[in-house]
Amino acid sequence: MRKYLPRVVDDQIAGKLRSIPVVLVEGTRGCGKTTTSQQFAASEVLFDEDETARGHAAQGTLPLLGGPHPMLLDEWPLVPGLWDRVRRASDRLGRPGSFILSASAQPADYITTHSGVGRMGRVRMRPMSLWESGASNGTMSLSRLFEGEFKAVYRPRSGGDGTPESELRNVIDWLLRGGWPLTQQMAARDAQDYARDYLDEVARVDVPKASGTRHSPLSVRRLLASLARNSASEASFTTLAADMGTDGAASRQTVSGYLDALTSVFLYESQPAWKGRLFSRTTLRSAPKHHLVDPSLAAAALGAGVEGLFDDRQALGLLFESMATRDLRVYAQANRSTVYHYRDKAGLEVDAIVERDDGRWIAVEVKLGTPQAIEAAAQSLLALSAKVDTSVTGPPAVLVVVTSTGQPYLRADGVGVVPIASLGP
Repeated sequence: MRKYLPRVVDDQIAGKLRSIPVVLVEGTRGCGKTTTSQQFAASEVLFDEDETARGHAAQGTLPLLGGPHPMLLDEWPLVPGLWDRVRRASDRLGRPGSFILSASAQPADYITTHSGVGRMGRVRMRPMSLWESGASNGTMSLSRLFEGEFKAVYRPRSGGDGTPESELRNVIDWLLRGGWPLTQQMAARDAQDYARDYLDEVARVDVPKASGTRHSPLSVRRLLASLARNSASEASFTTLAADMGTDGAASRQTVSGYLDALTSVFLYESQPAWKGRLFSRTTLRSAPKHHLVDPSLAAAALGAGVEGLFDDRQALGLLFESMATRDLRVYAQANRSTVYHYRDKAGLEVDAIVERDDGRWIAVEVKLGTPQAIEAAAQSLLALSAKVDTSVTGPPAVLVVVTSTGQPYLRADGVGVVPIASLGP
């Protein structure tokens, strides 16, 4: 049995179990929901494995009150009517931490007709960040960055010969292996085989099941490839449809339907635009950026390998930004924060704005790490900081350039440079 690797969401699940009767753990298949939920459960029912249990649950004869609790009900949407039975059972037990429900797809609205307000709290799980997999030392904590702390601590890198080329190849390896618990000990090539099979099953089974209608697996795969080519971009539905080899209003409608289905199985996650208050009347763009939930999937959709990405720095840069966004989302969720992006009609772009629920914010640019790219990224961050009306929005806690290689340092202009292998929650 593989050793359990602690997850950033562990503290979030534990906290909700102390405060609310039912905790819903949601996320894409293979990200570790069941294993993580089992760390907190006193008993479990795995509905995707136990047909008898599904039958009892559907008939209302599963002993939900008998415990022991917390009781894990894994892949609970497979059982019609279970939502209401759990809701009523939690009312009768009358205490927090009674049930953990985990699922790889958002249930159809008719399954959750009755509200879970006051009874249920949700925790989103994503594939593992580099800190969770052990690739990042986590010395640059997002929580400390929110407090304005930037303490550059030198830590030797593990693996490789320490050269920039070796470090970059490590980053590509992490990207291709992805954040899947199952692939952490695999070679990059084997991990990409896993990712390709994953996408095939999503196109063949998960999207039709999530949408409730028949879809062409080939069309879904073409959209996944288009999303991969347009990672970390604001490509329109029209662009995505054209990239799939189709056009017209019906095609845009098809793209919209596919994206809804991919969202419902937690495979696609858009990055919304930030709405900070500016001094000027510059119009802000509102289009979201596109990301698959893990960069390994985007690489698999493109058929990219180690050497191909090493030689194609433009493609690598987009997938690296997507990997950084994945990690920022994992760390941001632990800090009650949301990850946005910024773009205005004057042409200024910033890759990520991490905004905490108390209004504090951090601006982040993501670059592979050449001196010229870091300089341009720092200037973009400083330009954004000068545009923001700090009397309303408040000043940024810190401005950060996330790079692929190197060591953390603070520039003379106050912009911090942080390699992704130093970021943590």
